[in-house]
Amino acid sequence: MSKVLNDIKKHIAPELKEFENHFRDAMKSKVALFDKITYYIVRRKGKQVRPMFVFLTAKTCGEVNESSYIAASLIEILHTATLVHDDVVDDSNERRGFFSINALWKNKIAVLVGDFLFMKGFLMAFEKKKYQLIEIVSNAVKEMSEGELLQIEKARRLDIDEAIYFEIIKAKTASLIASACSAGAASTSDNEEWIENMRLFGEKIGIAFQIRDDLFDFGTDDVGKPLGIDIKEKKMTLPLIYALNNASRSDKKKIINIIKRHSDQSEKVAEVIDFVRKSGGLDYAKEAMYRYRSDAFKILENFPPSPYRQALKDLVNFVTERKK
Repeated sequence: MSKVLNDIKKHIAPELKEFENHFRDAMKSKVALFDKITYYIVRRKGKQVRPMFVFLTAKTCGEVNESSYIAASLIEILHTATLVHDDVVDDSNERRGFFSINALWKNKIAVLVGDFLFMKGFLMAFEKKKYQLIEIVSNAVKEMSEGELLQIEKARRLDIDEAIYFEIIKAKTASLIASACSAGAASTSDNEEWIENMRLFGEKIGIAFQIRDDLFDFGTDDVGKPLGIDIKEKKMTLPLIYALNNASRSDKKKIINIIKRHSDQSEKVAEVIDFVRKSGGLDYAKEAMYRYRSDAFKILENFPPSPYRQALKDLVNFVTERKK
């Protein structure tokens, strides 16, 4: 793990350590198979960026308490559930360098595990009567589902323009980060303006985060994500949309034809990547990413200066400058 991320975590080290216990307890089941699978999930956890957003926003707005731990656990459980379901939908056999749940236990069990996690998360918050947290996260799950379906619908015709692209990523990716930030604020403050500002802050960061991910598809760094995977899956990313919008009619027709009919051929995918690189699409996407990051920083200025507010800025810089 990078030194930058470790430095940020120092501000919330006790909270993250305590969170580990809450998260493990929240994942438990009476069924041995569920316990075996959730133990596997806990062992292969990622960078925990979303719980970090919960605790840093919580400490920016007040004092961490039981609600903060419930918020962080709820967000991370639901994030995990969506990843388990995504691997089934995408027929993916790997996640973060490990075998996916569906690769080890097949699709039926993976779907049931995802469903189980969704319900465990909501029940945990319901039992503690944290109704505001349930409302915040329920909206995120609804938006994520709508965003995924909108992307599938548009992918069939490859008619995604910039407005639709931002609508999709705001729902698919940004909604969960927005809910992490607003839930963190709501756990330590009753100030509705602060809670809404943190939601907007998270939304801006979520959009910037997704654009960073789009750029990996056309990059040269080893990022743990196969080059051109979005093209192979017929996903219209911001660099590609820009390139098509600024291409000649014949080039546009040619590239769309490749994506529609030849995206399973590596040499054809490489042709699309080269086309996007030469179009200026990468620079255009980077400018958009930095613009959203700048908007997020402006929102943070509405909060009192503190080490936690600064750590939030550092975390934002990390997710937008990360190499994988």
